[in-house]
Amino acid sequence: MRAKRSKGRERLNKRMTMLAGLLSTALLLGGCTTAGTQDNTGSAAQTKPTTTEEVQNIVDSMSLEDKVAQLFLVQPEAIVDIGTATAAGDATKQAINKTPVGGFVYFSDNLQSEQQVQDMLRNVQKYSEDRIGLPAFLSVDEEGGTVARVASTGRFDVTDVGDMAKIGASGDVQQAKQAGETIGSYLSELGFNLDFAPDADVLTNPDNTVVKKRSFGSDPQVVSDMSLAVAQGLAQHRVYSVYKHFPGHGATAGDTHQGYAYTDKTLDELKQSELIPFENAIRNNAAFIMAAHISAPRVTGDDTPASLSKTMITDILRGQMGYDGIVVTDAMNMGAVTEQYTSAQAAVKALQAGADVVLMPENFQEAYQGVLDAVKDGTLTEQRINESVTRIVTVKVHM
Repeated sequence: MRAKRSKGRERLNKRMTMLAGLLSTALLLGGCTTAGTQDNTGSAAQTKPTTTEEVQNIVDSMSLEDKVAQLFLVQPEAIVDIGTATAAGDATKQAINKTPVGGFVYFSDNLQSEQQVQDMLRNVQKYSEDRIGLPAFLSVDEEGGTVARVASTGRFDVTDVGDMAKIGASGDVQQAKQAGETIGSYLSELGFNLDFAPDADVLTNPDNTVVKKRSFGSDPQVVSDMSLAVAQGLAQHRVYSVYKHFPGHGATAGDTHQGYAYTDKTLDELKQSELIPFENAIRNNAAFIMAAHISAPRVTGDDTPASLSKTMITDILRGQMGYDGIVVTDAMNMGAVTEQYTSAQAAVKALQAGADVVLMPENFQEAYQGVLDAVKDGTLTEQRINESVTRIVTVKVHM
């Protein structure tokens, strides 16, 4: 038993060393860098040091039920029986006390006014910290332009930075940095700490309409530099970024929101283009990367979406590319998943594949119970759960 614990500590020490590096630029306070460079200036990790043992103690103190709950990022309506959540009161508090999920994602209908959003998110954060001693990830899809849950409503006195395609066409990396700073400023003011941006897709399929306006363009170097610049702009306001959509939605045919979408590229072909922005993100210590529901049959040998593929997440993203940050799935209520899997099956497969956070399952309670059952029957090990919870806790204690 002692030998196993020692090996476990060694693995945790290695992971914590990597995560400390991830955090050192995930909350970057300095300037923009270009691909191939690495910026390690300023972060919450430097102002609030936490040892490997402290993180381990937090994970060890959590029940299995609480650890599994931390793996989910859901809409507030998933845990509170209400049509559209615009406040967080006793019902939300009771729901978090019962199942302390890792965080929440909000859409335009949830966001009515500055004061309303601030009050709602402040309450949620208090309930989470009171219940489990950790903050919640409070997230939103705010890329700018086509995807802007806050700026698009007209209910907030904020600047919509516009589509990234326009910024990419300008060739000016500072415009991308300024876009990130603008978005980060108003998200932070409202109480958000996580943004599902930047869109790091390289638009290599001209017929692709899913990310056509959202991508910085077809040049992988431009996409790489500008994605990093947006992330750094967000970080100046202590908002974490989520690079998406690994392994690259710009080459695909089909829309994963509706159903099956795939790329027919080989791994070598992806490395020459679509993976370049993600490689740069990893070099610059990205804390979050989103795995898309894109199938890559010439890489994996089957039609399994990347979000559920051990080959794509564990073997390639983690193994070959060296990423040890948080992998979050794309929304699990999208057609590419729901047409093939139940909520429980999809959540279990995502964790088996190496993902850490399951985003918006179609049926949260079914997904949550499915993961618990999978641990109890041995389909998933508690050690596997602990690996993801360790990554999550390491980020949260520095928020």
